[in-house]
Amino acid sequence: MIDRRTLLAGLAAGAATASASPALAQAWKAKYPELVFAVVPAENASGVADRYAPFVEYLTKEIGTKITLRIANDYAAVIEGQRSGNVHIGYYGPASFARARLIGVKTDAFVIDVNSDGTKGYYSVLYVLTKSPYTSLPELKGKNLGLVDPNSTSGYNMPLYTLSKNGVPAADKFFSKVVVTGSHENAVLALAQGTVDVAANWWNAADDSNLTRMLNKGMVKDSSGQLLKKDDFRIVLKSDMIVNSPTAYLASLPVDLKAKIRQAFLDAPTHAKEAFDKLSDGKNRPWEPVDNAAYDQTIKLIQFVDKLKKLNNA
Repeated sequence: MIDRRTLLAGLAAGAATASASPALAQAWKAKYPELVFAVVPAENASGVADRYAPFVEYLTKEIGTKITLRIANDYAAVIEGQRSGNVHIGYYGPASFARARLIGVKTDAFVIDVNSDGTKGYYSVLYVLTKSPYTSLPELKGKNLGLVDPNSTSGYNMPLYTLSKNGVPAADKFFSKVVVTGSHENAVLALAQGTVDVAANWWNAADDSNLTRMLNKGMVKDSSGQLLKKDDFRIVLKSDMIVNSPTAYLASLPVDLKAKIRQAFLDAPTHAKEAFDKLSDGKNRPWEPVDNAAYDQTIKLIQFVDKLKKLNNA
């Protein structure tokens, strides 16, 4: 567990060091006239752009340098962007952040998402259509499974881990076909339109999931064009809790710049409440500080899945 007092004390000390060096504080502005903030594709690009635009505007004013939003095509793009140094701030999924650390990307988590009830975790679920006959995992043998992206936690790594825990160590042998859809939205649409029989996705609560966000926007239609409702979907398998997503900056950034970025995120709920609320449709509480150690278990998760895939491909 994270010792929040120790973490907060360390952050305060870092901020104090930075504020004590005004000359140093000005030095980074010449080197970083622009900071790139990349986010993983939790929804379609236009949806992400609309959700983040007010917050990016706030960050630009608060930090004092231009913040440019980059919407990644896939999870790996954020990893590679930070590895190359072209992405200064990245909003990751837990598994993609763990993967970045595992391959040696010098990136540091600094804030974590917090749910409306104060918890800092979410779940992976497997959905089927309510009209289907499937109510349990054994009934899905020989059917088509929709996953999200190899670097997605709730859409790939945790489903494979959960399936293994429930007696299905080789998804590609249990299911007739495993389809990697590329995004959480695509996985839901593949299920709604009958391309797959069961699909993985993220779920915070009954009224807060990728599915409910899509339904609220009228995005989910079946193959005949009929709009679907929440009652048209059923959860047949739910994972253990996954630690919430981190936002991380390059470890190589100047100390005072990192302190400025971190403080801007922590201040957002009071300094720019509307912009902050828009990020989660008003569902999340203010970010809290976090460090890399919070994702050590997620590294073990993806190592387990990597090993599982090697064994199944042997």
